[in-house]
Order: sequence, then structure tokens, then C-alpha cells
Amino acid sequence: MTPAHIVVIGNGMAGHRVAEEIHRRDADLRITVVGGEPRHAYNRVLLTNLLAGRATEESIGLPALPSGVRVLTGRAAVALDRPRRTVTLDGGDVLTYDRLVLATGSSPFVPPLKRIVRDDGGLVPGVVPFRTLDDCRRILRLAVPGARALVLGGGLLGVEAARGLAERGLDVTVLHAAPHLMERQLDGPAARVLAHTLGGLGIDVLTGIDVVGGQRGARFTGVELADGRTVPGDLLVVACGTRPDIALARSAGLATRRGVLVDAWMRTDDPAVYAVGDCAEHAGTVSGLVASAWDQARTAAAALTGDPEGRPYRPAPPVARLKAAGIDLAALGDPDTGDEPDPGREVVTFTDSRRGVYQRVVLRDDRVTGAVLLGDTATAGIVTRLFDRRETAPRDRRLLLFPELADTAGTPAGGPAALPDDAVVCQCNGVTKGALLRCRADGAPDLATVARRTRATTGCGGCTSDVEELLRPSAAADPAGP
Repeated sequence: MTPAHIVVIGNGMAGHRVAEEIHRRDADLRITVVGGEPRHAYNRVLLTNLLAGRATEESIGLPALPSGVRVLTGRAAVALDRPRRTVTLDGGDVLTYDRLVLATGSSPFVPPLKRIVRDDGGLVPGVVPFRTLDDCRRILRLAVPGARALVLGGGLLGVEAARGLAERGLDVTVLHAAPHLMERQLDGPAARVLAHTLGGLGIDVLTGIDVVGGQRGARFTGVELADGRTVPGDLLVVACGTRPDIALARSAGLATRRGVLVDAWMRTDDPAVYAVGDCAEHAGTVSGLVASAWDQARTAAAALTGDPEGRPYRPAPPVARLKAAGIDLAALGDPDTGDEPDPGREVVTFTDSRRGVYQRVVLRDDRVTGAVLLGDTATAGIVTRLFDRRETAPRDRRLLLFPELADTAGTPAGGPAALPDDAVVCQCNGVTKGALLRCRADGAPDLATVARRTRATTGCGGCTSDVEELLRPSAAADPAGP
């Protein structure tokens, strides 16, 4: 009997992971991965490190899929025939499938600004979205030291891109329409501290502004604002968010809204078709986070292979870590920035403007519901654990930010060493402190080996410093933890 054939459309982080998880559970299945980019899969989250010169193209590559998985790169899926269970690729090749996984990801959103977007939909020279490895290469070709770079968008990606360009010696300005930076993760005071920190790193920040178009010319020379001002520049990096790529699903008649609609097992309204990652919409939400994409990949793989240990997808509360040299930032949950009196809300804050530190923890019913830790993230592990597990916070709320104030002998002093064995250190891959210490105790000689065996640090990379601290001899000597 011929093994079932599973086709995965998309060779990004979600598609790569779901193929890996399927093969790990059932190596007899035939698996084909189809990717539009003409290269091996890579970690898209780490493109900002590549932009900053802190990574190479080789170092952000994802591990090769097992030899039993067929990978077609540089091939786009152009049509899906669900009654016949076929996928047509550009060039006319047709693949038949028993089950299909859509991992088509998302596309960058580029505002339709005058003199930036041409009539044919293309961008004028000097304007580049920041989404793919090819985008990063185009930016690097234009990022000569001393050039003036404008970054359109002050969200997480825009701030990381701005810092990366500044590290390369460019004169950088961030243009953001919202009243403050990273408004989805930060409250106003935190954003002001962040803007001040960026200013100290040579990055100008303009918020609450309306960019209406580019300046006239054959190539990009700057932008015009609604108030009549102009901001000159040699390069415009567009970091205005993404939109789920659902064209293939929609043309095939699958149920869609913002994304492809899926249930808790990542199944679409066609029982033979699944969707994971940026293109999937579960319970009204399109996540866009790598940790969620990899959770979805595990769930879909379990469903596709009949794994009895599989679990339905349950979205975890968002945890964002900023990956930029000179800036430590962790933001989790709802920042709950409302100014109206709310008797059910507790807020613990600390600000040290000289050091660029702003910390805010929000609680309801003695539970942490959100936090912003900027400039000092030493307690991020403790706060994240309380947040993830809905555990009761210490009665002395100061210990959330200053655990060293505890006067009980043996009370954890904060940081990853204070976490119990079952606390998750790598949020992207769900790797616990105990798993890391056991890996080291089993003979893993360095961080690279631990990363390969456990996958810790291979997502957004925000946990790298915590993992490194745990792997030091002093921490590894006591694998039981406090």
C-alpha cells in the first residue's frame, strides 16, 4: 500500500516545522514541501540580526529537513483543486495530495503612498519592505555608512530595523503614525523611555505624523508629511506590518476572513486541508508570532499522523522580546494602559530615566495580567512564569521588580537561576529550565549543541542570555534548581 502523501505549501518557519514534526511522528509518510523563495528555509525573525551585522545568512538557516522529505524551492503554488486534491505549480507541474497543509505565511503591507508606490504596484528605487532575505539583501546594498535611512513604522520590527541600520553607521529616523512607539506592547511612559534610549543610540523618532508620499524624483529622496514638512532620506525601509497570504485558499473556496479559518486542530472547513502560521486564523485571531506558529505545527502534525499524545492548539498569551543591541525589552500580555480609575487593577511601576529603565507590572485578582520591562529585564523570567501560570503574586509587590529585597534566606534573587525546573525559558519552543540543565548534564558541551538538541534560542533568540546563564557551571551544578 502506497503511503499517504502530505503536501505542505510554504517553506517558511511554520511550513518547515510542520514537515519536521510530521516526519518525526511517522517517517513512512511521503512529504513534499513547496516554497516560493529559491533557497533553503531560514529563520525570518533573525533577519534584523543579519541587518545589524550580528548574524550571517548561514547562521540564520533552519536545520535541513530529513532526507525523506522532498523540498521544492523557487516554486509557487498557483492553483488548488480540492475535489481532485491537486496543487498546480508555476510551470505547470501538478502535485496530488492526500492531505494538504497551507503555510503560506504573510506579505508585507506597503501603504499606497504617492511617489513611493508606482502605478504598476512596484516601488520606486530606494524603497524596500522588510520581510524576506531578498529584502534584507536589497537594504544592505543601500545601507552605506553615512546614508540617511528612514524607517516607516515604529512597531517591534521597525525599532529593530532602525537599530540594525544605526549599528551599520547610517543616520536613522523612525516615522510612526501612532502617538508613541510600539503602541501594541507599550504604554506611553515606556515608549517615551524607549524613544529616549533610541535617541542616545543615534536614532531620531517622529511619532504622531502622517506620511503622505515621497518627494518627487526618479528614485527615493525623502518623504512629505501632511503638515507640509519634508524628511530627506536615501533609503526607506517599510515596516508597517503584514497581511495573511490567503489568495490560494480563497481562490479554492476555503472559508477565510483575515486568515484561513481553522479549528483547534488546525483543520479548515475541508477535512483534507490544514493551515498553520501567519495565514491561519483561529478563534478570530491571526497570531503572527513564531511561538504560536510552532505550537500550531505540532498540533497539526499530531492530527495528521493520529498521534495519541497530540493536544489541541491553545493560544498562549503574547510575549514580545526586542532583539536590538543596547536595548533590553520584554513585554507580555495586555499593557492595560487605560487612565480611567479601575478598582480591580493594580499597577506596580519603577522608572530610572538616567539608566533608561521603565518597569510596569499590571495585576488583577493577585495575578499578573501584563508587564513591560524596559532597560532591566532581570526579573522577566519570574514575571513571565507568574503570568503564564496565573500564579498568585507575592504580597509585597515590590518583589516583582526587586526580588533581592526579600529577607528570607534562600529566597530566589531573580533571573533564570531562580526559576523552578518546570518553568519555560524558551517561549518559542516551550523549553523548560529543567530540560536545559538535563541536556547539559547529559554531556552537551556548548550552547550550540544545547540549541540543536532542545531547539532553545532557535526562535526569536530573546532567551539566549538566559540560556547562557543557566548553562554556566554554577547553574548546571544544581539541576534541581531552587
